[in-house]
Amino acid sequence: MLLSLNVFSQKTIDEDPEILQNSINYRITQSQIALEQYNYFGAQNNLDEALELAQKLDNRKSEGIIYTLKGRLQLITEEEDKAIKSLNKAIEIQRIINDNKNLADSYKTFGDVYLVKKDYSNALDSYRAAKSKYQEEGMEEGLAETLLAEGKTYMHIGNYRKARSIVEQSIAEAKKMGSLKLQSDALITQGFVYSKLGDLEKALTYTDEGIEIAKQNKYTNILNEGYLTASDINKSIGKTNQSIENFELSNQYLKSHIQLSDSLRNLKTAYSSKDQETQHLLKEMDAKNKEVAEQLDSLESDKNLNTLTSILSVALITILSLLTLSLYKNNNIRLKTNNMLHKKNGELIIAKEKAELASKTKANFLSTVTHELRTPLYAVTGLSNMLLEENPKPEQIQHLKSLKFSGDYLLTFINDILQINKIEANKVEIEPESFNLRKKINNIILALNNSANDNNVTLHFEYDKDLPENFIADQLKISQILINLIGNSIKFTKDGDIWIRAYKIEQKGNTYTLRFEVEDNGIGISQEKQDNMFESFSQGSIQINRKYGGTGLGLSIVKGLIDILKGQIYVKSELEKGTTFYFEIPLEYTSVKEVKENKVTYFEGNAEDIDLTNVKILVVEDNKINQMITKKILTKMNLQCDIIDNGEDAVEMIKNNNYNIILMDIHMPGISGMEATKRVRAFDKDLTIFALTAVTIEDKMHEFDEAGFTDIIPKPFKQEEFEKKLYNALAGKANKSA
Repeated sequence: MLLSLNVFSQKTIDEDPEILQNSINYRITQSQIALEQYNYFGAQNNLDEALELAQKLDNRKSEGIIYTLKGRLQLITEEEDKAIKSLNKAIEIQRIINDNKNLADSYKTFGDVYLVKKDYSNALDSYRAAKSKYQEEGMEEGLAETLLAEGKTYMHIGNYRKARSIVEQSIAEAKKMGSLKLQSDALITQGFVYSKLGDLEKALTYTDEGIEIAKQNKYTNILNEGYLTASDINKSIGKTNQSIENFELSNQYLKSHIQLSDSLRNLKTAYSSKDQETQHLLKEMDAKNKEVAEQLDSLESDKNLNTLTSILSVALITILSLLTLSLYKNNNIRLKTNNMLHKKNGELIIAKEKAELASKTKANFLSTVTHELRTPLYAVTGLSNMLLEENPKPEQIQHLKSLKFSGDYLLTFINDILQINKIEANKVEIEPESFNLRKKINNIILALNNSANDNNVTLHFEYDKDLPENFIADQLKISQILINLIGNSIKFTKDGDIWIRAYKIEQKGNTYTLRFEVEDNGIGISQEKQDNMFESFSQGSIQINRKYGGTGLGLSIVKGLIDILKGQIYVKSELEKGTTFYFEIPLEYTSVKEVKENKVTYFEGNAEDIDLTNVKILVVEDNKINQMITKKILTKMNLQCDIIDNGEDAVEMIKNNNYNIILMDIHMPGISGMEATKRVRAFDKDLTIFALTAVTIEDKMHEFDEAGFTDIIPKPFKQEEFEKKLYNALAGKANKSA
């Protein structure tokens, strides 16, 4: 009785249409999951079972879907001819039942098959048919995927302009429907297209954006393709610009591509290797065994058991022999591939190490050279200032001013080189703080107003009335960017106007994406020069360089700083009509109304109010010219000073004398200024010690703080700034005494 109930229950389940359809849907879903996980054997199993159930239920729609999926699977497993047969069956069914939605998928997959077979004409025809069906049914995702595939086809046949247009449509569709996976794939494809069109800057922008999306969302296949594309683009840029940095990036991307390829290959091997093929063959063999067993039962009465057993044995031996041969060949191929990859990987590591060494050598060279230049510049600027103030002969004034201008220009040039070097070496850190953006831009405009007046230029400032004023960001870098851009516009504009604008273009929570514009009606920039203007040492022309001056590093620094702030910069210009630079960066809004301002570094009071009668200063400096210049400046300020040329004697003199201020050089024979200051701090915590140094302040700031310096006076310095810092320190001591 119980057995009868079980049989009845099983029969009911097998014949219930709803249960059968659910089972079909489940197996289709499982096959798609298995396909994404490279489990091709599992996908095949689920599709075979689903097809058997669909045919049993006579569900033509499900049958068409299954044949489409089979075609896709066969395309992946490089069985294109089988894929074409499966897709033809799917299309035949879907046309009869008017299943246009799934017919579009079949056409799209057909296009993919033809693309692999390099039958580009049929591929494009299939994609056009798919696009038509997707548009009829309003299927945005399918349309976007087909546009991308169509763009890739045009890319393969070398029609890059057509490819660019179609891929751009795909990007727009992907963004509209929020498909990050498709968006990243399309962006990387567009990067490749732009590289072929020769626009390497745009190529890198698109590719980097696609890689970032793929990396964040773990789209490994797309990311792998992105790494290879980025490697090729950086290699092309490196060849064009002779840039070590780009060659190094190319090697890094290629290494990432190879590593990810290995991981993907291992993952695919885990599911689709010959072991899985073995399982498939064993399954078929098991089915054959069942057939043979059934035949055996029917033939037992005829006493043909021995003959059938012999046939079965031969069949088994044949299958196992073929399987063994297939596995042997596969292992040989895998071994050769691994050896080749290991060799290439070794070459990449060596190339990377060479590039890193070259980059480090360049950085050290620049650091050493710039330091050695800054030290004599102290003498040049200091002496020229003194001579100008000591009643020179009228015919000497112009010569001295020229000497001072040359010294200032050389100092600016050195500082720009150091800034570029830091940006390229990724040594620039973001230091966010609360600040009032509107007030900051106003202050910059006020600071540059004198330069604008010299050129008869009027500065106009427009701040979006709906935009908050207080933000958290690195205000120093934003100031550097705006000063460079506004200063650049002033330099190339005579008797005109400059407009500075700030407004919001996007908001997500407290994060605002702001656009800053600097527009002028100056001489403008040719289209040819616009393409390279953000590169180092890039200027308009020799004539422009001579007429307007400049190092050609300002815009390169701007581009580097904006990249660090995760923004983008653009330019539009027309000769003789003017130029507009606009950049977009994200800033975090803060509700703090009273923003803390930086403390005033320089003395703002009256120097005559400070009693300098008993003030004693020790100058610790080993360079004789620098000793003379510093002493002259202090004497002019009515200050007494002693001079010592090494750190050990300086420590002893400080112990035995009552000095108010120490001016400590950093690089000296014996112990350095850093070490000398540390020793002084062991017995005097309050003494004012200034680091008088030619090193790059930003790089050494933490070391100066740790050593115990009160403040820093960089060499070469402007005399008025030097005086203000000293007066500020002396005024502070006077207030404490009071």
